[in-house]
Amino acid sequence: MTMNFNIHPNRRQMLAGLASLAALGAGGNALAQGGKYPSKAVTLVVPYSAGGGTDIIGRLMAQQLSELWGQSVVVDNRTGANGVIGSSFVARAQPDGHTLLLVVGSHAVNPVLMKSMPYDTDKAFTPITNIASSPSVLVVQANGPYKTLADVLAAARKEELGCGYSEGQTRLTAELIRQVGNLKMTGVPYKGGAPIMVDIIGGHLPMGVTSVLTALPHVRSGALRVVGVAADRRMPLFPDAMTFKEAGLNGVESLSWYGLFGPAGLPEPIVAQINQDLKKVTGEPSVQKQMHDQGADITLTPPAEFRRFLASETKKWSLVAQRGNIVAE
Repeated sequence: MTMNFNIHPNRRQMLAGLASLAALGAGGNALAQGGKYPSKAVTLVVPYSAGGGTDIIGRLMAQQLSELWGQSVVVDNRTGANGVIGSSFVARAQPDGHTLLLVVGSHAVNPVLMKSMPYDTDKAFTPITNIASSPSVLVVQANGPYKTLADVLAAARKEELGCGYSEGQTRLTAELIRQVGNLKMTGVPYKGGAPIMVDIIGGHLPMGVTSVLTALPHVRSGALRVVGVAADRRMPLFPDAMTFKEAGLNGVESLSWYGLFGPAGLPEPIVAQINQDLKKVTGEPSVQKQMHDQGADITLTPPAEFRRFLASETKKWSLVAQRGNIVAE
């Protein structure tokens, strides 16, 4: 007896779709369990200039993962538009784990400050982990008139002082300091952290907000002084630098975080493997020392927690922008 099964076209499409999803899931599990990921070189896009904090972290992770995976992990510095150009490249990449993105806090702040973007920050990427973080810091000339955070705040309440910033989050951090401290402080935009350091060292700019990684070489050379730390506790690297809370500016906290993302749709098994492998490489004492020496705390936030953190950052800085009448441009 011949049996004839007629499957409705819509049902046939649904079954095909389910089969594809099952194959994707099976393939993802095979990648995670069988060690088949990565199957080729991995591109780690750092959408900022070489030599900056993100680039330093990225190259350290790339070196360690290359050794673990037996595949090259190549850092690709695709700069421009405060990280948007490089991020846009990753948003369009295949979600197979061979193109990844390492960004800083400006990634969550760009939607607050930019009216038009080529992607939806919430939907275009798969959050993998927050690799590390360090607080933003306020720096001054080492031999200048300000020796402590109290000196800076007292001066900025009497007269207008410029404060350099280089990207979205440092701009809003400077604005937060101004708001909470009720200061006569004017933000001065720069295209990068390095020129801010040069102008402060040269006496052309009173102060600037930057990352620990950007400031550290100049502090160690004796040219710059960190006077303020935007965290809830002091840093061992700068034991004399007060927190803003100690100076009476409650709520001035700003983390320079280094987040790893993939394109939207990155399979969960690959996300899990990358997290697991990052734990392995950052567990090495030599890596921990390098990160500590750069003033960065290894965090390796789980994906779900990282996603919640991103949402809270965007909300926090949106409120700062609203209070400061800073509109998206």
